Amino acid sequence: MQTQDSALDVAAGFNIPDPTKIERLEGKVSAKEWQVRKDLAATYRLCAMHGWTDLVFTHISARLPDEDGEERFLINPYGVMFDEMTASGLVKIDVEGKICQDTEYFVNPAGFTIHSAVHMAREDAGCVIHVHTPYGIAVSIQKPGLRRYSQFSMQVYDDIAYHDYEGIALELDERERLVADLGENSLMILRNHGTLTLGKTCGIAFLRMYFLENACKTQIFAQSIGDESQLNEEPAEMGNKVYQQGAAAFVPGLGDNLIWPGLMRKLNRTNPGYDY
Repeated sequence: MQTQDSALDVAAGFNIPDPTKIERLEGKVSAKEWQVRKDLAATYRLCAMHGWTDLVFTHISARLPDEDGEERFLINPYGVMFDEMTASGLVKIDVEGKICQDTEYFVNPAGFTIHSAVHMAREDAGCVIHVHTPYGIAVSIQKPGLRRYSQFSMQVYDDIAYHDYEGIALELDERERLVADLGENSLMILRNHGTLTLGKTCGIAFLRMYFLENACKTQIFAQSIGDESQLNEEPAEMGNKVYQQGAAAFVPGLGDNLIWPGLMRKLNRTNPGYDY
């Protein structure tokens, strides 16, 4: 598998095209694939809109409908910024990160290490979002992890897993341990690294990340007083009550329909072109 260093070597001699000017794939792929492409490209731009980016160094992936029994996924072309992602620019790959289409782009297979583990282990992982944000990383550094300080956190607290840091995620044998740590949870805090969410749809994965990132941000703001003994952490019973109350928000076709159409309208107003 290509390493991070070899991917950077490739980039050094590669002309990365503007994703808004490449060949448009609408009508050249199935209608189902085109819809997944549009949703995933929109998710990249929404993450950029909310400041959940690390230049080109994180990934969001989506599972495609089976092709002759083969699993295929979409991921970002290396070197394209999140706020300029397009449906046609996304690259189709297999579970090993190998490109399965004609494309002007290349990918960093090492970047799919975490995502492939989740997609392979979880049928409900239609979309996997992994980000490196200052607030998410700041909480990942803390030994207690996320606390039940806010309604944001309690809406996801009972569904969060933790995975210990093993360096930059380049080694395939880490996938086994990551999957074991994730279990049946839908959110993960990767220690000293970042955050991850999954969902049946892009909308559900995005909504989970919205709550997780706001929970982390609120926790860091609250801790800025310098005396954590003055902060009120709700007990586990209250946390579980809030989690159950908010569970419907993450049901595909219910929760995502509350937010996704509005997000698309906002995206079309402020950063159109994802559906190219």
